[in-house]
Amino acid sequence: MEEGALNKYEAMIILADAVKDTAMEDAIGHVRAEIKKLGGEVDSTTRLGKRAFARPLNKKDAGNYVLIVFSIEGGQLKPLQARLKLSEEVFRTQIVRARPRPASPAKVAEDVLNDNA
Repeated sequence: MEEGALNKYEAMIILADAVKDTAMEDAIGHVRAEIKKLGGEVDSTTRLGKRAFARPLNKKDAGNYVLIVFSIEGGQLKPLQARLKLSEEVFRTQIVRARPRPASPAKVAEDVLNDNA
């Protein structure tokens, strides 16, 4: 892989349940800023709302889930995770490499027709 290539990732961020709606935007902004500080680009942010945990974690029963899709160099993931661990608002994080989205059936049909023409 070439140096400086950006990979696309999805991060599931669980914010502490104690974070109120007004502070939640600040916490999400903090996560987005950390990604940008490390040379990344945020593609989208989706608030999934408050959800209960299957079992209590660190004496907490629920958290506010946020999905952030971003691009960053692979070598910057560990520093990003370390920075997010230091944040009091961030309860847990899970970052995975995003799979490319499959082409829509209409796009595939259009490409096939163009190839046959």
